[in-house]
Amino acid sequence: MTKFEIEEKIVAMLKTVFDPEIPVNVYDLGLIYKIDVSDDGEAVIDMTLTAPNCPAADFIMEDVRQKVESIDGLASATINLVFEPEWNKDMMSEEAKLELGFL
Repeated sequence: MTKFEIEEKIVAMLKTVFDPEIPVNVYDLGLIYKIDVSDDGEAVIDMTLTAPNCPAADFIMEDVRQKVESIDGLASATINLVFEPEWNKDMMSEEAKLELGFL
């Protein structure tokens, strides 16, 4: 499986992870800043949250890690929580903006 195919599977899996307070997945919310897959099958994902004090942070991060690590072809997944750049609603996909009434 190519790195690109693995990245596509990661994106598909990320679209199944939701913030319990928002009916949109973390990928379409724009919370995923970077997905890197190394040649030896290790994924490193930089993500943020809608707010630094998000009460569901641990739940969301663990959900991302478990789902990404379940992908065939991946050896491991490291999820880094970052707050630079700060998230804002302009980072959401058009679908997410529509779903949340921003369009």
